[in-house]
Amino acid sequence: MKKFIAATLATTALAVPAFAQEVTEFRIGILGGENAQDRMNNYACMQEYTTEALGVETKLFAPADYNGVIQGLLGGTIDMAWLGASSYAATYLQNPEAVEPVLVKQNLDGSIGYHSIGFARVDSGIESLEGVQGKVFGFGDPNSTSGYLIPSIEIPQTTGATMESGDYFGEVKFTGGHEQTIIAVANGDIDAGVTWADAQGEWEDGYNSGALRRAVDAGLVDMNDLKQIWISNVIPEGPVVLRADLPADVKATMTELVDTLYERDQECAYGVAAGDTLGFVPVTHKTYESIVAARQSVIGN
Repeated sequence: MKKFIAATLATTALAVPAFAQEVTEFRIGILGGENAQDRMNNYACMQEYTTEALGVETKLFAPADYNGVIQGLLGGTIDMAWLGASSYAATYLQNPEAVEPVLVKQNLDGSIGYHSIGFARVDSGIESLEGVQGKVFGFGDPNSTSGYLIPSIEIPQTTGATMESGDYFGEVKFTGGHEQTIIAVANGDIDAGVTWADAQGEWEDGYNSGALRRAVDAGLVDMNDLKQIWISNVIPEGPVVLRADLPADVKATMTELVDTLYERDQECAYGVAAGDTLGFVPVTHKTYESIVAARQSVIGN
């Protein structure tokens, strides 16, 4: 850690003049899905490291929904974000030249995938999707991969019906995000819903990483009150993206910063990555071609 700090300070001392001529601040967007202040707290360490590395003020933006980050990247008001795969697809479909995917979160087993998890209360009597027939089912955000896109494709393959209210489920509603879905199910406001997790580790912990783990860490839910009723096929974890028209040296510095974050500060990496991780590894657009195609077919853009 001491070597890293010394190296970073040395690098920063040399690089600041060049960066200062090209960027006056750096803006990191944080996807919705949980309390805005919690999101800001989890990224506070990343904010400090970025300011140190670039020598300019770093600002965090935590819009209420996923689209706020997408539009910020497209409009040039956000420079970097960790997107979900569907949010990346949305950005790409609106402007293929807007952002560059550079890194992806790595699970403890070395994989880079995760799952959409369907869940209900233990005392609901619901054991599977069949038990939710005629009841209220919750999605998170329309731009969420695990909170909407993938379950909207895979669940109908199981039920043989659409996700329209009254077709199979009595009502299908958007809660606003993963945290909201988890709380709504836990409180009995909806009968079941979907969220995301790496599906590794123990259910009681909210798995190793994901929205359930975040909720457990925040003291919002006791996993013993919930049960898993459905799991999707593996989904490619979303990419860390950089605005494509950033200066090349800024992109290189930020890619290296995130790439080595786990080695530098495991606690910071835990907060940024929503749980246990081995850090981030390189990724390209090719990993998300299937998600882009799926989003285009379901949503259009």
